[in-house]
Amino acid sequence: MEPAANEAPIRLTEEPWVLVRQTMGSPRELRAKVKKLRTALLEYGRDEAVGPRLERLKRLGYIEEIPNRTQRMVGAIDMLRFFIVPAASDYYAGKGISFKFHTLLRFLDDPASLIDPTGFNSTRDAIIGHVMQVVHANPHYDFQLLESFEDGLDEMERQIRAVLDGTHPRAESIRAIVEDPHYHERLLDHLAEYRANPEVSPLRRENIAGRFEEVERTFGTVPSAMRYFARMPRTVRGGLRHLWHVRAFPKDIAA
Repeated sequence: MEPAANEAPIRLTEEPWVLVRQTMGSPRELRAKVKKLRTALLEYGRDEAVGPRLERLKRLGYIEEIPNRTQRMVGAIDMLRFFIVPAASDYYAGKGISFKFHTLLRFLDDPASLIDPTGFNSTRDAIIGHVMQVVHANPHYDFQLLESFEDGLDEMERQIRAVLDGTHPRAESIRAIVEDPHYHERLLDHLAEYRANPEVSPLRRENIAGRFEEVERTFGTVPSAMRYFARMPRTVRGGLRHLWHVRAFPKDIAA
């Protein structure tokens, strides 16, 4: 069950070795995670796997122009270096939590979920697990991403409820990572609001307003992120040139 209102989450009370052991799981679970990671690495970026999901999101109106593989990879790196990593590092520093140790716990819980910042190469359950293990800057990107699967949002609702009632197979591991004891309750409520009205204001993390607000507008939803990715160079040489020369968030091509 989720912690009571006056109960601190185990992420903030247990010793690090306890958290590591809890997120790592049993030897059998660890072997399964390594197998999933290997599969994810081997299949990363395969157009025959990613293409149908991108086409579905285009039909749903979330993508205007499908970026090619190079554009998606360069855009993903920009998303990491300009938004995901700095915003998360700032958030956890404000909580007095080591971002490096937090990342280690996430890796031990689901290593495959860390290699794909865009989520287009991830399975449905990997995306859901990622949303449940991290207090998100804006979960709308992931909600929209899950709509590339027929049952994505239905399954997300089911799994959040399972974490809340303790029946999810990764419930203990996830609770060893998430520092907000009421995150899953708020996430479940917000998912219901989103499904009733996709235009509802997002459930933004507390450190986004101000310093990260502009970059969140670009990477916080699938439509805006894909517009950014489509503006990236289409060739490998151009992509490498962009990554070498662009060292700060390029506001001129942002949302």
